Amino acid sequence: MRILIAVDFYPPFIGGVERQMQLLARGLVQRGHQVTVATGWAAGLPEQEDDQGVSVHRLKGVWDRIPWFYSDPENRRGHPPCPDPLITRGLGRLIDQVQPEVVQAYCWIAYSCAAALRGTDIPLILLAADFGYSCTTRNLMHHGSICDGPALSKCIECAARTMGWPKALAGVSGVFGFRRMLLRRVAAVACVSDYVEQTILRDLLNRLAERPGYDPKSIQTAWAPPIIDLKDDQEPSQETLEQLPSEPFMLFVGALANHKGVGPLLRAYERLDSPPPLVLMGTRWAETPKSYPKGVTVFHNVPHGTVMAAWQRSLFGLTPSCCAEALGLVVLEAMIAGKAVIGSDVGGIPEMIEQQETGLLVPMGDAEALAAAMQHLLDNPALCDRLGSAGQAWVQQHVLGIDPVKPMIDLYMRLTTASSEA
Repeated sequence: MRILIAVDFYPPFIGGVERQMQLLARGLVQRGHQVTVATGWAAGLPEQEDDQGVSVHRLKGVWDRIPWFYSDPENRRGHPPCPDPLITRGLGRLIDQVQPEVVQAYCWIAYSCAAALRGTDIPLILLAADFGYSCTTRNLMHHGSICDGPALSKCIECAARTMGWPKALAGVSGVFGFRRMLLRRVAAVACVSDYVEQTILRDLLNRLAERPGYDPKSIQTAWAPPIIDLKDDQEPSQETLEQLPSEPFMLFVGALANHKGVGPLLRAYERLDSPPPLVLMGTRWAETPKSYPKGVTVFHNVPHGTVMAAWQRSLFGLTPSCCAEALGLVVLEAMIAGKAVIGSDVGGIPEMIEQQETGLLVPMGDAEALAAAMQHLLDNPALCDRLGSAGQAWVQQHVLGIDPVKPMIDLYMRLTTASSEA
């Protein structure tokens, strides 16, 4: 089968979804499929390269020519929530060249995919690994609480608080103005968790059900299982590992940003009684702290293989997200290493952590509760070990015990069969 995967960012950019898309593409190639990846242009990276049999094409868009639109310290120049004329044209050329039987898109490059697929009967699948198809900030938060659904003025005001009025107006206008165009081309939405599927139905599909020309039943929803690679092709960085604390430490992995709960985590750490070191591994954001409490060690842009090695040396993991996590891949990676995890009780995290059975859950943003849970595990090493072992057994059965690529292939086959019969 010929498959085109479109994604805003692709490795070497670091991130959970970026890694998932790479593993999916490679897994499809290993099963004999022809896979082409279209992703955003980035300075210093080749416009075309081979990634273990995956043909990767980096497309430059109109928005790449507007430097002020981006303020990300890692130079992650994402796609806007609307069709980009240059990327649409580049995708059109790739479609003509590759003749894909199915297109799968994640993030806002999906808008350009929808535009490029006009006049074809090629099925388009959206990967829903966050809430960006209905939430401009992508994190489903409104004034510190989980949002109960989109509304134009509400979303503009909310987005302006984090990205300023010009970007908020442009972003929200795109998400609202182009969603019907997008959904008219979409054949299925692949969701990474039950929580994401419920939110997609509530905020996107069901909201448009009464509008003329839209049939929500025409769009399937499916499960996109997480892909965990235990044979990481990235050797751990010995230099980074040598800089880790010599004694066991607590470990946080993720964006060093407000929505990942870095603020409450640091406040919780300062409440602990003679705590062991706390290690943070993640990417820089505009709001990344400039200073840290004593005992905190920070590493930026750590390769995946090094992260997995660090889990082995940790006491337990911390995922104190201050947003509705779509899933939380770091929870699974900590569990694979046999480590207990303390996570926020929102989004997809409770689908992996069962309270007092495979980990501990705390209220989102509650530094006091987080500190109490951290102290509880530090004071009860036997409990920490028991939770880690139970989590490891759970992930062995529910994640590692399945073929994560097969559900996507089955979805491709259903859609292409239906398209050929139509």
